[in-house]
Amino acid sequence: MRQSEIVVEGENLTIGYQVGKKRTEVHAGLNFQLFRGELTCLLGANGAGKSTLLRTLAAAQPSLSGGLRLLGRDLSAYSERELSRTIGVVLTDRTQAGGLTVYELVALGRQPYTGFFGWLDKKDKQLVEYALQAVEIAHKARCYMAELSDGERQKVMIAKALVQECPLILLDEPTAFLDVVSRIEIMNLLHRLAVEENRAILLSTHDIEQALVLADRLWLLSSSSGLECSVTEDLILSNRMDTLFRERPHIKFDLMHGGFSPEVSGEKCIVLRAADEILRHWAQNALNRRHYFCLDASPAEQELPLLEVFAPNRLSYTGINGQIVCYTSFKDLLENI
Repeated sequence: MRQSEIVVEGENLTIGYQVGKKRTEVHAGLNFQLFRGELTCLLGANGAGKSTLLRTLAAAQPSLSGGLRLLGRDLSAYSERELSRTIGVVLTDRTQAGGLTVYELVALGRQPYTGFFGWLDKKDKQLVEYALQAVEIAHKARCYMAELSDGERQKVMIAKALVQECPLILLDEPTAFLDVVSRIEIMNLLHRLAVEENRAILLSTHDIEQALVLADRLWLLSSSSGLECSVTEDLILSNRMDTLFRERPHIKFDLMHGGFSPEVSGEKCIVLRAADEILRHWAQNALNRRHYFCLDASPAEQELPLLEVFAPNRLSYTGINGQIVCYTSFKDLLENI
């Protein structure tokens, strides 16, 4: 397997703000690498410093100390023109460019190469058309931006970043305003582009479920643990996901199903048996809402009620008195236990 090229590398980096002599550190001692051909997701609670880190990587604000290299060269040594050819940025804000067509907006991504007047040569036009095809929005090329859905607008902005031919693309909450289907489409698109275009793509997101499925690597950022970086499965299976919301101990990561949920405040216990894992998961979900702890078996010398789920419409509840009641839906069960 080939060794991936490092596009961005931070060493003992301190990020934050400096106004005059006042220095505000957001995070210190950050160490990380971003690789070509990989999608990396930056996860963290609100206020954890994700946007500050992205702005620092995009050279929109300087780091306070430490090393930050882009393609092996100090980031501060790049000119504005060089940066525009090396880093593509897609922000959260809704695009205010309703009077431009999709084609015109994507073509603006070639400005670092075309100069002030923006004349497109044959190569430029080919790149614009390729980018539109790559993000599957070519059929809207002549439509005005104002006519597009939020998901379509986000695809257009990604296409604009693609035509910059940047090895690095940074996205701040690219799925923030999108519905479930559009979020999945955008995350799938970004992973595909990272691999097929051999780009290093880093995005911040609160869409943890999709990040865990599609991210090659995760960056976990928290005020208590700083920045932890590794392959997605290594972080999950070493129980590092719980560091994201350590200050909220009632929120726990579900290692089996890959998401966060409230900790069960069990006031009662019940033995739960089910025909398969899917039925068990959703039966437990229903019982947890009613403050039941679900066990596989009764502890020694303790009698507990038993719920057996054979099918969604075939549930059997055995009380501690031995009485068996059958239910044909979870609605009936929850109304009676």
